[in-house]
Amino acid sequence: MNAELPPLVAPFRGERYTSREHLSALVAPPYDVISKEERARYAARDPHNIVHLILPEAPAGGDRYAHAATQLAAWRDAGVLRSDAAADSVYVVAQDYTLPSGERRTRTGMFAAVRAEPFSTRRVRPHEQTHSAPKADRLGLLRATRTSLESIFLLAPDPDRALTRALARAASGPPAARAELDGVAMRLWVVSGHGAAELSRLAGRAQLYIADGHHRYETAVAYAQEAPGADRALAFVASAADPGLTILPTHRIIFGSGRDAPKLLDGWRRWFDVGRVAPCMDRVERLAELGREGTACIVAFPGEYDVTLVLKRGVSLDGASGLGNSPAIRALGVARIEALVVQHILGADPATPSLAYTPDPRAAFDAVRAGKAAAAVLLNPTTVDEVFAVADAGDVMPPKSTYFVPKVPSGLVLRPLA
Repeated sequence: MNAELPPLVAPFRGERYTSREHLSALVAPPYDVISKEERARYAARDPHNIVHLILPEAPAGGDRYAHAATQLAAWRDAGVLRSDAAADSVYVVAQDYTLPSGERRTRTGMFAAVRAEPFSTRRVRPHEQTHSAPKADRLGLLRATRTSLESIFLLAPDPDRALTRALARAASGPPAARAELDGVAMRLWVVSGHGAAELSRLAGRAQLYIADGHHRYETAVAYAQEAPGADRALAFVASAADPGLTILPTHRIIFGSGRDAPKLLDGWRRWFDVGRVAPCMDRVERLAELGREGTACIVAFPGEYDVTLVLKRGVSLDGASGLGNSPAIRALGVARIEALVVQHILGADPATPSLAYTPDPRAAFDAVRAGKAAAAVLLNPTTVDEVFAVADAGDVMPPKSTYFVPKVPSGLVLRPLA
Protein backbone atom coordinates (compact mmCIF):
# COMPACT_ATOMS: atom_id res chain seq x y z
CA MET A 1 0.00 0.00 0.00
CA ASN A 2 1.11 3.58 -0.62
CA ALA A 3 2.62 4.88 2.64
CA GLU A 4 1.73 8.47 1.69
CA LEU A 5 -1.99 7.82 1.78
CA PRO A 6 -3.95 8.09 5.04
CA PRO A 7 -5.07 4.87 6.73
CA LEU A 8 -7.75 3.15 4.69
CA VAL A 9 -9.98 2.24 7.66
CA ALA A 10 -10.53 4.36 10.78
CA PRO A 11 -12.84 4.52 13.81
CA PHE A 12 -15.43 7.28 13.96
CA ARG A 13 -17.98 8.79 16.31
CA GLY A 14 -21.25 7.25 15.22
CA GLU A 15 -24.79 8.48 15.54
CA ARG A 16 -27.46 6.00 16.66
CA TYR A 17 -31.09 5.75 17.61
CA THR A 18 -31.57 6.43 21.30
CA SER A 19 -34.37 3.86 21.51
CA ARG A 20 -32.72 0.47 21.98
CA GLU A 21 -35.91 -1.43 22.84
CA HIS A 22 -37.67 -0.60 19.55
CA LEU A 23 -34.65 -0.73 17.24
CA SER A 24 -36.22 -3.47 15.10
CA ALA A 25 -38.96 -1.02 14.07
CA LEU A 26 -36.38 1.57 13.03
CA VAL A 27 -34.00 -0.31 10.73
CA ALA A 28 -34.46 -1.31 7.08
CA PRO A 29 -32.55 -3.00 4.25
CA PRO A 30 -30.41 -0.94 1.84
CA TYR A 31 -32.41 1.45 -0.33
CA ASP A 32 -31.72 -0.37 -3.59
CA VAL A 33 -33.38 -3.66 -2.58
CA ILE A 34 -36.58 -2.05 -1.25
CA SER A 35 -39.63 -2.14 -3.51
CA LYS A 36 -42.36 0.50 -3.37
CA GLU A 37 -44.58 -1.88 -1.41
CA GLU A 38 -41.78 -2.77 1.01
CA ARG A 39 -40.98 0.89 1.50
CA ALA A 40 -44.56 1.47 2.65
CA ARG A 41 -44.31 -1.50 5.01
CA TYR A 42 -41.11 -0.27 6.68
CA ALA A 43 -42.41 3.30 6.84
CA ALA A 44 -45.55 2.10 8.63
CA ARG A 45 -43.52 0.40 11.35
CA ASP A 46 -42.45 3.69 12.92
CA PRO A 47 -42.49 7.38 11.90
CA HIS A 48 -38.73 7.38 12.55
CA ASN A 49 -37.86 4.29 10.52
CA ILE A 50 -34.68 4.95 8.54
CA VAL A 51 -36.55 4.36 5.28
CA HIS A 52 -38.07 7.84 5.67
CA LEU A 53 -34.55 9.20 5.16
CA ILE A 54 -32.97 6.78 2.68
CA LEU A 55 -36.07 6.76 0.41
CA PRO A 56 -37.66 10.11 1.25
CA GLU A 57 -41.12 11.06 0.01
CA ALA A 58 -41.76 14.77 0.22
CA PRO A 59 -45.38 15.92 0.69
CA ALA A 60 -47.10 17.63 -2.21
CA GLY A 61 -44.30 16.71 -4.59
CA GLY A 62 -41.69 18.86 -2.86
CA ASP A 63 -37.93 18.38 -2.83
CA ARG A 64 -37.31 14.84 -1.57
CA TYR A 65 -33.76 15.52 -0.49
CA ALA A 66 -34.58 18.73 1.37
CA HIS A 67 -37.42 16.87 3.07
CA ALA A 68 -35.00 14.16 4.23
CA ALA A 69 -32.64 16.81 5.59
CA THR A 70 -35.48 18.54 7.44
CA GLN A 71 -36.62 15.25 8.95
CA LEU A 72 -33.09 14.34 10.00
CA ALA A 73 -32.61 17.69 11.72
CA ALA A 74 -35.96 17.32 13.51
CA TRP A 75 -35.08 13.83 14.71
CA ARG A 76 -31.80 15.11 16.08
CA ASP A 77 -33.47 18.03 17.84
CA ALA A 78 -36.01 15.64 19.39
CA GLY A 79 -33.33 13.27 20.60
CA VAL A 80 -34.40 10.42 18.32
CA LEU A 81 -30.83 10.23 17.05
CA ARG A 82 -27.80 11.07 19.14
CA SER A 83 -24.05 10.97 18.60
CA ASP A 84 -22.25 8.51 20.85
CA ALA A 85 -20.55 10.04 23.86
CA ALA A 86 -17.62 7.64 23.58
CA ALA A 87 -14.46 8.37 21.64
CA ASP A 88 -14.13 7.28 18.04
CA SER A 89 -15.26 3.68 17.73
CA VAL A 90 -15.96 0.84 15.38
CA TYR A 91 -19.30 -0.94 15.63
CA VAL A 92 -19.09 -4.71 15.45
CA VAL A 93 -22.27 -6.42 14.23
CA ALA A 94 -23.14 -10.12 14.16
CA GLN A 95 -26.02 -11.18 11.90
CA ASP A 96 -27.65 -14.56 12.55
CA TYR A 97 -29.52 -15.82 9.50
CA THR A 98 -30.89 -18.89 7.77
CA LEU A 99 -30.00 -20.00 4.24
CA PRO A 100 -32.69 -21.24 1.83
CA SER A 101 -31.39 -24.74 2.60
CA GLY A 102 -32.25 -24.27 6.28
CA GLU A 103 -28.61 -24.00 7.40
CA ARG A 104 -27.98 -21.41 10.12
CA ARG A 105 -24.99 -19.06 9.83
CA THR A 106 -23.59 -15.97 11.55
CA ARG A 107 -21.71 -13.26 9.66
CA THR A 108 -19.67 -10.79 11.71
CA GLY A 109 -18.27 -7.49 10.50
CA MET A 110 -17.84 -3.91 11.62
CA PHE A 111 -18.99 -0.44 10.71
CA ALA A 112 -16.01 1.87 10.23
CA ALA A 113 -15.01 4.99 8.30
CA VAL A 114 -13.29 4.07 5.02
CA ARG A 115 -11.45 6.50 2.80
CA ALA A 116 -13.58 7.68 -0.12
CA GLU A 117 -10.92 7.84 -2.79
CA PRO A 118 -10.86 7.19 -6.54
CA PHE A 119 -10.52 3.62 -7.75
CA SER A 120 -7.22 4.66 -9.35
CA THR A 121 -5.51 4.29 -5.97
CA ARG A 122 -6.47 0.57 -6.13
CA ARG A 123 -7.08 0.49 -2.38
CA VAL A 124 -10.81 -0.03 -2.90
CA ARG A 125 -11.67 -2.26 -5.85
CA PRO A 126 -15.04 -2.65 -7.64
CA HIS A 127 -16.45 -5.55 -9.63
CA GLU A 128 -19.68 -4.00 -10.96
CA GLN A 129 -20.61 -1.43 -13.58
CA THR A 130 -22.43 1.60 -12.18
CA HIS A 131 -25.02 3.90 -13.74
CA SER A 132 -25.42 7.65 -13.59
CA ALA A 133 -29.04 7.89 -12.39
CA PRO A 134 -28.59 6.07 -9.05
CA LYS A 135 -25.40 8.02 -8.36
CA ALA A 136 -27.13 11.33 -9.06
CA ASP A 137 -29.95 10.29 -6.70
CA ARG A 138 -27.62 9.34 -3.86
CA LEU A 139 -25.48 12.45 -4.37
CA GLY A 140 -28.55 14.67 -4.06
CA LEU A 141 -29.44 12.98 -0.78
CA LEU A 142 -25.86 13.18 0.52
CA ARG A 143 -25.56 16.88 -0.32
CA ALA A 144 -28.81 17.65 1.50
CA THR A 145 -28.27 15.56 4.63
CA ARG A 146 -24.45 15.72 4.86
CA THR A 147 -24.67 12.31 6.52
CA SER A 148 -23.76 8.75 5.58
CA LEU A 149 -27.20 7.26 6.13
CA GLU A 150 -26.20 3.87 4.75
CA SER A 151 -23.02 1.88 4.47
CA ILE A 152 -21.02 0.31 1.71
CA PHE A 153 -20.30 -3.41 2.19
CA LEU A 154 -16.60 -4.22 1.81
CA LEU A 155 -14.59 -7.43 2.02
CA ALA A 156 -11.11 -7.49 3.53
CA PRO A 157 -8.60 -10.16 2.49
CA ASP A 158 -7.74 -12.00 5.67
CA PRO A 159 -5.42 -14.89 4.78
CA ASP A 160 -4.19 -15.35 8.35
CA ARG A 161 -7.72 -14.89 9.79
CA ALA A 162 -6.43 -12.26 12.20
CA LEU A 163 -9.40 -9.97 11.46
CA THR A 164 -11.82 -12.88 11.81
CA ARG A 165 -10.43 -13.73 15.26
CA ALA A 166 -10.37 -10.11 16.41
CA LEU A 167 -14.00 -9.58 15.39
CA ALA A 168 -15.01 -12.78 17.19
CA ARG A 169 -13.32 -11.55 20.38
CA ALA A 170 -15.07 -8.18 20.11
CA ALA A 171 -18.42 -9.95 19.68
CA SER A 172 -18.02 -12.22 22.71
CA GLY A 173 -19.55 -10.06 25.46
CA PRO A 174 -23.04 -8.66 26.04
CA PRO A 175 -24.07 -6.53 23.05
CA ALA A 176 -24.88 -2.83 23.32
CA ALA A 177 -27.96 -3.27 21.12
CA ARG A 178 -30.09 -5.93 19.49
CA ALA A 179 -32.50 -5.85 16.56
CA GLU A 180 -34.28 -8.13 14.12
CA LEU A 181 -34.93 -7.42 10.47
CA ASP A 182 -36.84 -9.78 8.17
CA GLY A 183 -35.79 -12.88 10.06
CA VAL A 184 -32.17 -11.82 10.60
CA ALA A 185 -31.19 -11.30 14.24
CA MET A 186 -28.55 -8.63 14.83
CA ARG A 187 -26.27 -7.86 17.77
CA LEU A 188 -24.10 -4.74 18.00
CA TRP A 189 -21.01 -3.98 20.10
CA VAL A 190 -19.29 -0.59 20.40
CA VAL A 191 -15.49 -0.92 20.43
CA SER A 192 -13.36 2.12 21.31
CA GLY A 193 -9.74 2.86 22.17
CA HIS A 194 -7.00 0.34 21.40
CA GLY A 195 -9.54 -2.29 20.29
CA ALA A 196 -10.99 0.04 17.65
CA ALA A 197 -7.53 1.00 16.42
CA GLU A 198 -6.47 -2.64 16.11
CA LEU A 199 -9.63 -3.70 14.29
CA SER A 200 -9.20 -0.76 11.90
CA ARG A 201 -5.57 -1.70 11.27
CA LEU A 202 -6.44 -5.31 10.52
CA ALA A 203 -9.33 -4.35 8.24
CA GLY A 204 -7.24 -1.85 6.28
CA ARG A 205 -3.89 -3.61 5.99
CA ALA A 206 -4.56 -4.54 2.33
CA GLN A 207 -6.93 -3.46 -0.42
CA LEU A 208 -10.69 -3.74 0.14
CA TYR A 209 -13.24 -5.11 -2.30
CA ILE A 210 -16.78 -3.79 -2.75
CA ALA A 211 -19.34 -6.52 -2.17
CA ASP A 212 -22.43 -4.26 -2.26
CA GLY A 213 -22.83 -0.52 -2.63
CA HIS A 214 -20.86 0.42 -5.74
CA HIS A 215 -23.13 3.41 -6.43
CA ARG A 216 -22.89 4.58 -2.83
CA TYR A 217 -19.11 4.37 -2.84
CA GLU A 218 -18.72 6.32 -6.08
CA THR A 219 -21.18 8.88 -4.72
CA ALA A 220 -19.07 9.25 -1.57
CA VAL A 221 -15.98 9.81 -3.72
CA ALA A 222 -17.78 12.49 -5.74
CA TYR A 223 -19.00 14.22 -2.57
CA ALA A 224 -15.48 14.14 -1.07
CA GLN A 225 -14.27 16.14 -4.07
CA GLU A 226 -16.90 18.79 -3.29
CA ALA A 227 -16.37 18.70 0.50
CA PRO A 228 -12.76 17.70 1.24
CA GLY A 229 -13.55 17.25 4.93
CA ALA A 230 -15.98 14.47 4.01
CA ASP A 231 -13.28 12.15 2.73
CA ARG A 232 -14.52 9.01 4.51
CA ALA A 233 -17.62 6.92 3.92
CA LEU A 234 -19.55 4.70 6.29
CA ALA A 235 -18.66 1.09 5.48
CA PHE A 236 -19.39 -2.36 6.83
CA VAL A 237 -16.19 -4.39 6.58
CA ALA A 238 -16.23 -8.18 6.87
CA SER A 239 -13.41 -10.66 6.55
CA ALA A 240 -13.30 -12.64 3.32
CA ALA A 241 -12.40 -15.61 5.53
CA ASP A 242 -15.51 -15.31 7.72
CA PRO A 243 -17.20 -18.74 7.68
CA GLY A 244 -20.56 -16.92 7.84
CA LEU A 245 -19.97 -15.05 4.57
CA THR A 246 -22.44 -16.19 1.92
CA ILE A 247 -22.89 -15.43 -1.76
CA LEU A 248 -26.06 -16.85 -3.26
CA PRO A 249 -26.43 -17.41 -7.00
CA THR A 250 -28.93 -15.33 -8.90
CA HIS A 251 -30.93 -17.70 -11.06
CA ARG A 252 -32.40 -16.60 -14.39
CA ILE A 253 -36.08 -16.90 -15.31
CA ILE A 254 -36.92 -16.43 -19.01
CA PHE A 255 -40.40 -15.32 -20.02
CA GLY A 256 -41.90 -15.40 -23.49
CA SER A 257 -43.14 -18.01 -25.91
CA GLY A 258 -42.08 -21.66 -25.68
CA ARG A 259 -38.59 -22.84 -26.60
CA ASP A 260 -37.64 -25.86 -28.70
CA ALA A 261 -35.57 -27.68 -26.07
CA PRO A 262 -34.10 -30.38 -28.38
CA LYS A 263 -32.89 -27.74 -30.83
CA LEU A 264 -31.24 -25.77 -28.04
CA LEU A 265 -29.58 -28.94 -26.74
CA ASP A 266 -28.07 -29.64 -30.16
CA GLY A 267 -26.41 -26.23 -30.08
CA TRP A 268 -25.17 -26.63 -26.52
CA ARG A 269 -23.45 -29.95 -27.23
CA ARG A 270 -20.62 -27.99 -28.83
CA TRP A 271 -19.68 -26.66 -25.42
CA PHE A 272 -21.32 -28.88 -22.82
CA ASP A 273 -21.83 -32.44 -21.75
CA VAL A 274 -25.63 -32.68 -21.66
CA GLY A 275 -27.57 -34.81 -19.20
CA ARG A 276 -31.00 -35.15 -17.63
CA VAL A 277 -32.07 -34.73 -14.00
CA ALA A 278 -34.01 -37.61 -12.50
CA PRO A 279 -37.46 -36.48 -11.26
CA CYS A 280 -36.71 -37.60 -7.69
CA MET A 281 -33.35 -35.86 -7.49
CA ASP A 282 -32.79 -32.63 -5.53
CA ARG A 283 -31.89 -30.07 -8.19
CA VAL A 284 -29.80 -27.81 -5.96
CA GLU A 285 -27.74 -30.68 -4.57
CA ARG A 286 -27.20 -32.08 -8.07
CA LEU A 287 -26.09 -28.67 -9.35
CA ALA A 288 -23.58 -28.29 -6.51
CA GLU A 289 -22.24 -31.78 -7.27
CA LEU A 290 -21.81 -30.95 -10.96
CA GLY A 291 -20.19 -27.63 -10.05
CA ARG A 292 -17.32 -29.47 -8.42
CA GLU A 293 -16.44 -30.76 -11.90
CA GLY A 294 -16.42 -27.29 -13.46
CA THR A 295 -18.83 -24.74 -14.88
CA ALA A 296 -22.34 -26.18 -14.71
CA CYS A 297 -25.99 -25.23 -14.73
CA ILE A 298 -29.44 -26.79 -14.82
CA VAL A 299 -31.97 -25.62 -17.39
CA ALA A 300 -35.62 -26.24 -16.57
CA PHE A 301 -38.19 -26.36 -19.34
CA PRO A 302 -41.95 -26.95 -18.96
CA GLY A 303 -43.08 -30.51 -18.46
CA GLU A 304 -40.36 -31.43 -15.97
CA TYR A 305 -37.81 -31.45 -18.78
CA ASP A 306 -34.73 -30.50 -16.77
CA VAL A 307 -31.28 -30.82 -18.30
CA THR A 308 -27.78 -30.51 -16.89
CA LEU A 309 -25.03 -28.71 -18.75
CA VAL A 310 -21.40 -29.22 -17.71
CA LEU A 311 -18.72 -27.40 -19.67
CA LYS A 312 -16.51 -29.92 -21.46
CA ARG A 313 -12.98 -30.24 -20.15
CA GLY A 314 -10.45 -28.54 -22.38
CA VAL A 315 -13.06 -27.08 -24.72
CA SER A 316 -11.92 -23.91 -26.45
CA LEU A 317 -14.14 -20.89 -25.86
CA ASP A 318 -12.53 -18.86 -28.64
CA GLY A 319 -15.68 -19.03 -30.76
CA ALA A 320 -18.01 -18.08 -27.92
CA SER A 321 -19.60 -14.74 -28.75
CA GLY A 322 -20.46 -12.32 -25.98
CA LEU A 323 -18.03 -13.80 -23.48
CA GLY A 324 -15.51 -10.97 -23.66
CA ASN A 325 -11.73 -11.09 -23.95
CA SER A 326 -10.61 -10.74 -20.35
CA PRO A 327 -9.18 -13.96 -18.86
CA ALA A 328 -10.82 -13.19 -15.50
CA ILE A 329 -14.25 -12.88 -17.10
CA ARG A 330 -13.81 -15.84 -19.46
CA ALA A 331 -12.99 -18.01 -16.43
CA LEU A 332 -16.11 -16.87 -14.58
CA GLY A 333 -18.87 -19.46 -14.39
CA VAL A 334 -21.73 -16.97 -14.40
CA ALA A 335 -20.26 -15.19 -17.45
CA ARG A 336 -19.97 -18.48 -19.34
CA ILE A 337 -23.54 -19.49 -18.51
CA GLU A 338 -24.83 -16.03 -19.39
CA ALA A 339 -23.14 -16.04 -22.81
CA LEU A 340 -23.50 -19.69 -23.79
CA VAL A 341 -26.85 -20.62 -22.22
CA VAL A 342 -29.02 -17.67 -21.21
CA GLN A 343 -28.39 -15.60 -24.33
CA HIS A 344 -29.04 -18.64 -26.55
CA ILE A 345 -32.42 -19.20 -24.90
CA LEU A 346 -33.31 -15.53 -25.23
CA GLY A 347 -32.22 -15.54 -28.86
CA ALA A 348 -34.42 -18.51 -29.67
CA ASP A 349 -37.59 -16.45 -29.25
CA PRO A 350 -38.57 -14.40 -32.32
CA ALA A 351 -40.64 -12.15 -30.05
CA THR A 352 -39.12 -9.96 -27.37
CA PRO A 353 -38.43 -12.18 -24.34
CA SER A 354 -37.86 -10.86 -20.85
CA LEU A 355 -35.59 -11.92 -18.04
CA ALA A 356 -36.08 -11.97 -14.28
CA TYR A 357 -33.72 -12.89 -11.46
CA THR A 358 -34.15 -14.66 -8.14
CA PRO A 359 -31.80 -16.13 -5.51
CA ASP A 360 -34.49 -18.71 -4.69
CA PRO A 361 -34.14 -21.84 -6.86
CA ARG A 362 -37.61 -23.05 -5.97
CA ALA A 363 -39.15 -19.81 -7.17
CA ALA A 364 -37.37 -20.30 -10.50
CA PHE A 365 -38.66 -23.88 -10.84
CA ASP A 366 -42.17 -22.93 -9.75
CA ALA A 367 -42.39 -20.25 -12.45
CA VAL A 368 -41.65 -22.87 -15.11
CA ARG A 369 -43.82 -25.59 -13.62
CA ALA A 370 -46.79 -23.22 -13.33
CA GLY A 371 -46.47 -22.28 -16.99
CA LYS A 372 -45.57 -18.68 -16.20
CA ALA A 373 -42.06 -18.92 -17.66
CA ALA A 374 -40.55 -20.51 -20.74
CA ALA A 375 -37.35 -21.63 -19.00
CA ALA A 376 -35.23 -21.18 -15.93
CA VAL A 377 -31.46 -21.43 -15.60
CA LEU A 378 -30.04 -22.40 -12.22
CA LEU A 379 -26.46 -21.45 -11.46
CA ASN A 380 -23.94 -22.20 -8.76
CA PRO A 381 -22.81 -19.22 -6.67
CA THR A 382 -19.90 -17.01 -7.59
CA THR A 383 -17.01 -17.41 -5.14
CA VAL A 384 -15.17 -14.71 -3.22
CA ASP A 385 -11.97 -15.64 -5.06
CA GLU A 386 -13.72 -15.04 -8.38
CA VAL A 387 -14.95 -11.63 -7.20
CA PHE A 388 -11.41 -10.73 -6.16
CA ALA A 389 -9.90 -11.97 -9.44
CA VAL A 390 -12.26 -9.85 -11.55
CA ALA A 391 -11.70 -6.78 -9.36
CA ASP A 392 -7.92 -7.28 -9.41
CA ALA A 393 -8.03 -7.44 -13.20
CA GLY A 394 -9.97 -4.16 -13.33
CA ASP A 395 -12.95 -5.89 -14.91
CA VAL A 396 -16.67 -5.89 -14.16
CA MET A 397 -18.92 -8.92 -13.83
CA PRO A 398 -22.14 -9.50 -15.76
CA PRO A 399 -25.21 -8.03 -14.05
CA LYS A 400 -26.63 -10.06 -11.15
CA SER A 401 -23.48 -12.14 -10.70
CA THR A 402 -23.44 -11.94 -6.90
CA TYR A 403 -26.06 -11.83 -4.18
CA PHE A 404 -24.51 -11.39 -0.76
CA VAL A 405 -26.73 -12.33 2.18
CA PRO A 406 -27.81 -11.08 4.55
CA LYS A 407 -27.98 -7.47 3.41
CA VAL A 408 -26.24 -4.94 5.64
CA PRO A 409 -28.99 -3.13 7.56
CA SER A 410 -29.55 0.61 7.33
CA GLY A 411 -30.15 2.50 10.57
CA LEU A 412 -27.92 0.72 13.06
CA VAL A 413 -25.25 3.44 12.79
CA LEU A 414 -25.11 6.74 10.89
CA ARG A 415 -22.08 8.93 10.25
CA PRO A 416 -22.44 12.73 10.04
CA LEU A 417 -20.07 14.31 7.52
CA ALA A 418 -18.30 17.64 7.44
